[in-house]
Amino acid sequence: MDDFILRALFGGLGVALVAGPFGSFVVWRRLAYFGDTLAHAALLGVACALLFDLAPILGVLIVCLTLALLLFLLQRGKRLAGDTLLGILSHSALALGLVVLSRMETVRVDLLGYLFGDILAVNRADLVWIYGGGAVALAGLMVLWRPLLAITADEDLARVEGVKVDLVQAAYLLLMALVVAIMMKVVGLILVTAMFIIPAATARQLARNPESMALLAALVGILAVSGGIGSSLAWDTPAGPSVVLAATLLFILAQIKGRM
Repeated sequence: MDDFILRALFGGLGVALVAGPFGSFVVWRRLAYFGDTLAHAALLGVACALLFDLAPILGVLIVCLTLALLLFLLQRGKRLAGDTLLGILSHSALALGLVVLSRMETVRVDLLGYLFGDILAVNRADLVWIYGGGAVALAGLMVLWRPLLAITADEDLARVEGVKVDLVQAAYLLLMALVVAIMMKVVGLILVTAMFIIPAATARQLARNPESMALLAALVGILAVSGGIGSSLAWDTPAGPSVVLAATLLFILAQIKGRM
């Protein structure tokens, strides 16, 4: 097997392992729009990285962390609904990213590559980011697991029981920003939310408790990555969208099984 295929497979598996547990909370807490917002902001991160001669993934990480922190602070003000704030930040960041890129006439940007990802172009440095950053994100989620579950079940009750709700939510948003930066290279900005939601929604049909749902979501993601890369090689289809379509097929099969 060629080296680039092995790198793509290892990269995709790393993303699936991280996206599954985080995606479970995205489904439970109905944060799909937040994932979209971070994905849109990632394009601004790419533009800033090119402007300041940084690695694209570093620019994405800085912008996503900044946006997550900004969203947390704005939500605490409670002057606007959460989805309104997300809409403002999402489209503003996307528009600013496109404007910055349009002003960089000497730089040629593979916009489709950033939008839809290019898992077959994953290199050794990307693998270090994926597994290093993924380990940090998963370790952080393990620490936050119980308080996050308590907040998801009943925020007011969690606060009464002594959970530091604001601190836990801020930490979770920052970890989500880290995961989006990790996923960008593999599935692209547009498909990031799909990898959060579809494996977790599939696992929800089969799981009996939160922990098993997180593990099953990671397993579904692994199967989707393997199936997507395999179909891409067999039929010369775009790798990132093929991974998402494989995940969608697994979701449909889980739906059928649930109705039997």
